[in-house]
Amino acid sequence: MAVQRLANGPILIRSATTLLSLGLGIVLALALAPLQYLWAVPFALGLVSLQFLRATSVRSGAWIGWLFGLGYFGFGLSWIVEPFQVDPDRHAWMAPFALFFLAGGLALFWAVAFGVAARAFHSSLRVLALIVSWSLAEFGRAYLFSGLPWAAFGQFWIDSPAAVLLPWIGPHGLAFLTLAAVLPLGLLPRRPVLAGIPPLLALFAMVLLPSPAEPLLTQNVVRLVQPNAPQDQKWHPDYRWGFVRRQLGYTSATPRPDLVVWPETAVPQLLNYADETLAAIANAADGVPVITGIQRSEGLRYFNSLLVLDEQGSTNQIYDKTHLVPFGEYVPFGDFFARFGIAGFASQAGSGYTSGQGAQILDLAIGKALPLICYEAVFPQLVNKAPERPDMLVQITNDAWFGIYSGPYQHLVQAQMRAAEQGLPMIRAANTGVSAMIDGHGRIRESLPLGEAGFVDAVLPQPLPPTLYSRVGDLPVFLLLLLLAGIVVWRHRSNATCT
Repeated sequence: MAVQRLANGPILIRSATTLLSLGLGIVLALALAPLQYLWAVPFALGLVSLQFLRATSVRSGAWIGWLFGLGYFGFGLSWIVEPFQVDPDRHAWMAPFALFFLAGGLALFWAVAFGVAARAFHSSLRVLALIVSWSLAEFGRAYLFSGLPWAAFGQFWIDSPAAVLLPWIGPHGLAFLTLAAVLPLGLLPRRPVLAGIPPLLALFAMVLLPSPAEPLLTQNVVRLVQPNAPQDQKWHPDYRWGFVRRQLGYTSATPRPDLVVWPETAVPQLLNYADETLAAIANAADGVPVITGIQRSEGLRYFNSLLVLDEQGSTNQIYDKTHLVPFGEYVPFGDFFARFGIAGFASQAGSGYTSGQGAQILDLAIGKALPLICYEAVFPQLVNKAPERPDMLVQITNDAWFGIYSGPYQHLVQAQMRAAEQGLPMIRAANTGVSAMIDGHGRIRESLPLGEAGFVDAVLPQPLPPTLYSRVGDLPVFLLLLLLAGIVVWRHRSNATCT
């Protein structure tokens, strides 16, 4: 019996480690929108740090990191199953595989970070190594393999005093400070004084951080149009023109605004054949410029586009979406997957979209605008590539793909972050919501709730002065992390030599 208990001991320990790591990842995801339970950040990160410090090898450290990431991304990105429910007879079977492989793939970045940090011997150095390697892993997640910075740590803080740091250090700087403030909690059993200093300093700083002043407002009024077209009806022949008529009615309402904005792919036909529809939009707008989403084709290539219908009803400004959603708007290795009937879910023509030429500036009657279509607002580096500083950001999106719970709210948070990082107002029109006017501090001034049809006339805030982050981007934080990584490596080698 004693032999049996000894044999079962390691199995029970591994099982407990697995469940704890997964569970803590799920708890951390509670800090994401729409819940935003900030207590989950020190609780989950502090305990996973303590668990990590007990890892006895690189392999066990990497295993903890991967399981923690699997729980976090599996729960936090659970909305990814929603696109597969639009046509459940064809696609529902793919949903669990998509969620597992997405969560498991993103968790690999964390596994590498934990595995690398586990090479450090001394506990304090291990914590510093994890802070640095994890922050660098988040850089990799944002930039490599087309990037997916969704659910990054900076997104926890959009409605907290810490959001004022975004225009200075950007999302990766805020993520680094999050880890630096909380991961030392894992040292509490061994070095309680050292463990308590960073969290207390962070809490003290949060109290002292100033609230941003109210931005000045322009005299311009923007109408945000939200038709609330469910994805399974959006393109259906029996419903789609009803949504167009709904938007035409909202557009023609008085008093007239200075700009009307429709959401992504609001016109349910290709631009090549949409002359009559565009004429109806121009007639409803009665001389007011309209921004709308539409698809267009050039030969066999199809584009997810934003066009400006000016005061005369002309379409002389068109922006084609540049950063496309893998498997949503295009399929990597498309020729291979086409054999199995797999094409981009969001493309209504052809097997997928073609990427546009890159960031561009639109000249509107109310100022210069940088257009972003849906997923593009997730990438701060994409906004920093603007050829010149605009007066505003304009995002059109169709968040019906993301369901009605967490996805649309997480997408909205990232739009707020882009506005705060740049010090620019953002005009956001979403098919099913949340449509919003966001000021240069990332605060929502006017909005339409998720799942409601309607429109809102919102006054456009003035842009704030250029921010430090808009000038330098992510490079300073990245260089700082490389410097810290060099210090960790040097200290590790010194300890190894002394040993």
